[in-house]
Amino acid sequence: MPLPGPRFPPPLAPGDLIAVTAPSSGVGPDSHPRLEFALQWLRDRGFRVVVGECMSGDEVRSAPAAQRAAELVDFLCDPDVAAVVPPFGGELAIDLLEVLDWDRLAAAEPTWLVGWSDLSTLLVPLTTRLGWATLHGWNLMDTPLAPPEGLAHWTDLLAATGDVVQRSPGRTRDGWGDFRVPDTTRMTLDRETDWVVLGGGDVDVSGRLIGGCLEVLSPLAGTPYADIPAFGRAHADEGLLVYVEACEQGAYDICRILHGLRMSGWFEHANAVLVGRTPAPDAPDLTQLEAVEEALGGLGVPVVSQMDIGHTQPFLPLVNGARARLVVRDGVREVTQTLA
Repeated sequence: MPLPGPRFPPPLAPGDLIAVTAPSSGVGPDSHPRLEFALQWLRDRGFRVVVGECMSGDEVRSAPAAQRAAELVDFLCDPDVAAVVPPFGGELAIDLLEVLDWDRLAAAEPTWLVGWSDLSTLLVPLTTRLGWATLHGWNLMDTPLAPPEGLAHWTDLLAATGDVVQRSPGRTRDGWGDFRVPDTTRMTLDRETDWVVLGGGDVDVSGRLIGGCLEVLSPLAGTPYADIPAFGRAHADEGLLVYVEACEQGAYDICRILHGLRMSGWFEHANAVLVGRTPAPDAPDLTQLEAVEEALGGLGVPVVSQMDIGHTQPFLPLVNGARARLVVRDGVREVTQTLA
C-alpha cells in the first residue's frame, strides 16, 4: 500500500486555536511563570490557546501513557485545533507509540504537530506512517524567543503557503537559556559558527525532509514507527534530505548510532545528510564531527555538519515531508522549504 501524502495542514493564521499538551515531560513549578508567559505570547499575537490536562511536572512523564495518548489524539483530530505544541521535549514519549489510536489519526485531516528533542519520537511516525507534515525545531517554552535575522519563527513558517528561505546567521552560543526567567525573548548568540561540508566543496541539492533527534529515533530504527527506508522508497524519484542531531550522548555513542542507522538503510535514498550542531561531548580520541565523518563519510552524498538544527541556539525549523533545497557555497548557507 503506497504511503499517503505528504499532507499539509492548513496554514496557521491569527484566530486559530493552538493546543498545548505534554506528550512527554510536563512543567514543574519553577517553570510555571515561563509557561504563562509563553501562553500569553501566543494570545498577544492573535491565537486562541487551550491547555490540556497532561501537563504535570511531578515525574518524568506528565501523565500515564493512555491519558497522554488520548489527549494528544483528541487534539490532533479536533477540526478546531490548528496546531499542537508541547511545553518541552522529555525522555520517554516512546511509550505512546503502541497506544496511540493510529486508525483515528489516519481518518482525520492533518493538524500541525510542533516540537523537537523527544517529540521526534512522534513527529517522524506521523510523517512516515500517515504522510502528515510535521514541524521540528521549537516548543512552547522556546516560542517567545525572537529568531535571529535569516531564520523563521515556527508560527511564521507554518503560516507560509509557498517557498520559505532560511539562511544561517553564522552565530551560536555556548550553553542554554534559563527558562525560569519567564520573560526571556532574546537569544544571546555570542560565538561565530559555520556549516561544514565533509570533504569540502559546494552543495546544491534537493529532496524531501525527514529526521530529528538521534538519541530518541535510533531505538525506532527497524520498527514501523521510523521506517525511513520505506519513506525513501515512496519518494525515490526526488530523494530525501535526512537531518539528524545529537542531544547529549558522547562521540562513541553517536558514532555507533550513525553506523547502525546507515546499516538499517536510513540513508539509502538520501541526496544529502544534514547534521545539527551539538552540545554533546567529544571523546578523548574522537570528536562529534569525526564520529559523523567515520559513520557517514562513505555514503557518496553531501554531508553538511554543524547546521543550526537541534539542541543549540538558534533554531532552523524544518518541516518533515516538505520539499527542500540545501545550498552551501560562496558564503551562502541556505535552506528553502516548499510548504504545499
